Amino acid sequence: MASMTVAQMVELFVKPDAPIHVTAFDGSSFGDPDAPVTISVNNARAVYHMVNAPGELGLARAYLQGDIDSPQLVPGNPYRLFGDLVAVKPYLRMPNPAQLAHALASVASHGIRRPAAPDIEGPGRLRRLTEGLLPHSKAGDAATVSYHYDQSNDFYALFLGPSMTYTCAVFDSPDTSLEAAQKAKLDLILDKLALRPGERLLDIGCGWGSMEIEAARRGIRVLGVTLSEEQVEWAQRWIRDEGLEDLAEVRLMDYRDVPEGDFDAICSIGMMEHVGHKHYPSYFKEIYDKLKPGAKLLNHQITRCNSHQGKKAGEFIDRYIFPDGELSSPAEIEMVIQDTGFEVVNQENLRQHYALTLHRWNENLAAHWDEAVRLVGEPKARLWGLYMAGCAYNFEMNHIQIHQFLAVKPEDNGTDVYPLRPWWPRH
Repeated sequence: MASMTVAQMVELFVKPDAPIHVTAFDGSSFGDPDAPVTISVNNARAVYHMVNAPGELGLARAYLQGDIDSPQLVPGNPYRLFGDLVAVKPYLRMPNPAQLAHALASVASHGIRRPAAPDIEGPGRLRRLTEGLLPHSKAGDAATVSYHYDQSNDFYALFLGPSMTYTCAVFDSPDTSLEAAQKAKLDLILDKLALRPGERLLDIGCGWGSMEIEAARRGIRVLGVTLSEEQVEWAQRWIRDEGLEDLAEVRLMDYRDVPEGDFDAICSIGMMEHVGHKHYPSYFKEIYDKLKPGAKLLNHQITRCNSHQGKKAGEFIDRYIFPDGELSSPAEIEMVIQDTGFEVVNQENLRQHYALTLHRWNENLAAHWDEAVRLVGEPKARLWGLYMAGCAYNFEMNHIQIHQFLAVKPEDNGTDVYPLRPWWPRH
């Protein structure tokens, strides 16, 4: 049986008239050279990655190591390629068992290999379990949050900008600057919470401290908690530099271990993705118990579009971005908030705003590409570019959404404690 070229293997899975051109290290090629997208298979390791981990994980491993590439890719911002590859999807096909066996035999004839995953790949779900890192336990959460956020603060600053705000901004128009949009997001949350000077705010998953700075500037007494040592170091220095130590504090602490209570408001901005669907009831109960009667909760999180979609992330996201991350639909989340005892006052979908935010982050990363590679290495810089561009595409296609939920903890005589109409200004 003759050995197959890479192009012949590609043709088993892609129809010949597909709008894609593939060139390979063995000299073979597939498709029209004038097709809108060209993929280069640079070495045999790319093929072995796809054989050992078919699908998104194998593709990611090959791309992060430079085993596959495309001249259409902009370093740090591969967004364009997602639309081009979606156009190829109708041309995909599945080979019959005999064809698949022939392709696998061709690969095996060059030796059976299992190439190492990129050094930046995290352990899979099974390995995390064997290491005692139970999903959404305190130890598991500390490990997964540290994996994602304890990178170089200077690297994050390259694409997040001076606000160091790693959540969806709020844009007045597509031309609004990232800094103005991030300021508008913080203002929107604080305006919804309607806190007065001297009142107390708990910020769960506070990141690098942007909410603490903005709240303290309003005279609000704010405590932020995070499981990332890098974020705590940055936030504490920022608070000192602003002279806000008497109003703002950031701790390296699990939200479940916060000893204080009777807060006037609690916000959770981009943290719920780490909690886990089954843990929503205990999460919101913990928040409920830490609030005064009549106090408010602002919960801001990425969501599924409906309750039929699966909760768990795919292998790529689980290994490289958010280990144990889970998403739910807005209806499922709101039901748990209400069942905990809260009254939900407002729900807002910011899906389009997150797509714009991610585009700005990708543009910043591309503009500072050489510095990003110097700080974290090319595989990790490629990873963040790929992740953010993919997220932007999925928000635009309405595959995922992001919602803010504003809720009130009832007083003994009800919740007649807020105005009849929305009290926050448009941002």
